[in-house]
Amino acid sequence: MDATHTTLIRETFPVGPLQCNCTIIGDPLTKKAIVVDPGGDHQFILKRLDELGLKVVSIIHTHAHLDHFLASGEMKKATGATLHLHEGDKFLWDNLEMQCRMFGVPYTPVPAPDQWLRDDEELACGCGVAMHTPGHTPGSMSFWFPQAKLLIAGDTLFRRGIGRTDLWGGDYGQIEKSIRQRLYTLDEEAVVVTGHGPDTRIGDEIRENPFIQG
Repeated sequence: MDATHTTLIRETFPVGPLQCNCTIIGDPLTKKAIVVDPGGDHQFILKRLDELGLKVVSIIHTHAHLDHFLASGEMKKATGATLHLHEGDKFLWDNLEMQCRMFGVPYTPVPAPDQWLRDDEELACGCGVAMHTPGHTPGSMSFWFPQAKLLIAGDTLFRRGIGRTDLWGGDYGQIEKSIRQRLYTLDEEAVVVTGHGPDTRIGDEIRENPFIQG
C-alpha cells in the first residue's frame, strides 16, 4: 500500500489482460473509496478493498477504451457503486463489445454509466477533482488530488510518453493542449499515476518528456 498523504489511502496495481493500472483511493476516516479504471480482475480489487477496510462508492473512468472498464460491471454488481464517465466517450462505451472483439478480449457486459463526469467536478469522498483532458479520446479525464499532490492521468500522460492519438476520436492537438495547459501547470512535485507502467512526476515530464516538454 502506498499512503501518499496522511488523509488519503492510495493503492495502484495492474489488472486485466492489458495490465491497465487500477487505483483505489480511500478516506481513512469515512472508509469510503473510489476505484479508478477497474480494467479486470474484479475479485482481486474487491479483496484489496476488503483488506483495506474500504467501501467503494463510485467507480470512475479516465476514458472508455476496453482495457479500462473490463471489471466495471462486476464491480458495480458486487458493490452497488455508481459508474462515472465523461459524456464525450459515450460512443466508445456504447461500442465496448466491438472494441473487445477487435482486440480479441472476452466481453463482459457493462451497464450504462450512472453519471457523466464534468470538468472541475468534485469527486466522491471530497478528496479530489475531475479534469477534462481530451486528446487520447474526446472524453479523457484526469483526477487531481491536491492535498496528496497526486494525479491520476490515465492514458493522457506516461513516464516519458503520451497517449496514442490514432485510435477512435484521438487528436494530437488536443492532447498536447491538455498536457501543456492542464497537467503541466500542476505542482511539479506531484506524483503521476499513469494508465500503464510506472509512476512519474510532473516536473520530470516537463523537463524530460521527449514528446511534449514544458
